Amino acid sequence: MERLEDLEAFVGVVEQGGLTAAARWLDRSVQSVSRALATLEDNLGIELVERTTRRSTPSEAGLAFYRRVKPALEEIKEARLEATDSRIAPSGLLRIGAPVLFSPVYLMPVIADFMRRYPEIDVELKLSDRFVNFEEEELDLAVRIGELPDSDLKARRLGSLRRVVFGAPGYFARHGRPRHPDDLQRHSCILRTVDRHPNQWTFQINGRTRSVPVSGSFRADTMTAIYSAVTHELGLGFSPLWQIRHLVDAGQVELVLTSYELPPVPVHIVWPSGRSPLAKTRLFKEYLLEQWPRMGLE
Repeated sequence: MERLEDLEAFVGVVEQGGLTAAARWLDRSVQSVSRALATLEDNLGIELVERTTRRSTPSEAGLAFYRRVKPALEEIKEARLEATDSRIAPSGLLRIGAPVLFSPVYLMPVIADFMRRYPEIDVELKLSDRFVNFEEEELDLAVRIGELPDSDLKARRLGSLRRVVFGAPGYFARHGRPRHPDDLQRHSCILRTVDRHPNQWTFQINGRTRSVPVSGSFRADTMTAIYSAVTHELGLGFSPLWQIRHLVDAGQVELVLTSYELPPVPVHIVWPSGRSPLAKTRLFKEYLLEQWPRMGLE
């Protein structure tokens, strides 16, 4: 196994652009950094850095090696500090990506408790419903709702989320409850106009996925307006359960057609591959996994 000092010298040369600058950055002599780099290259049997009189630049193999070694060195340094003094708490900036509506209600309480537990960790929350690029957004990890596209990201499943049909008790008192998805044709359904197919709701019927036509006298382009319309007894809504959990718990709406729901939508924590997550990232991932069953989402 290569010496840690040799790896640190290599990373220093790549990041500082030369032996002299790396020596200054590492507080070592130029000769020490040069010997360490040469030893590492001899042990690996490849040229990691192409040297000129003015500048040192990583070779193609060296750049790939740097991308793997750099995160590992950071974690080793952090582990070394924790082992040296157990009183040293994890610290630094943790950048988290998450969905826009989900985060304020469900993720923020977890983040707040996490920050109270680890006061030396700062958190930057970046909200987007897109599957944003980790490198462009400089994210450490993200929470994703939905099936994950093929990517190089690592993932850990948190759980899953239901999509449900719901209505106000007063509406059901006047119009009755649908017992089968086909019954929705005789009910007023509140449509979201920005959906790709607003006049179709999809269910699992006899083991198969099937869309049924729906219609109603009121439609809107935001879920907030739809929730309000449902509580005012204008018709039935179709939504992720987590978005209306507060209305269900308050008795303002009730669920119907639960035996025909589609399979729940998965939720994952994702983070970049090719590196071990730093302590702050690993701690938050483990804490969110621990708190998920208490969030009342499934």
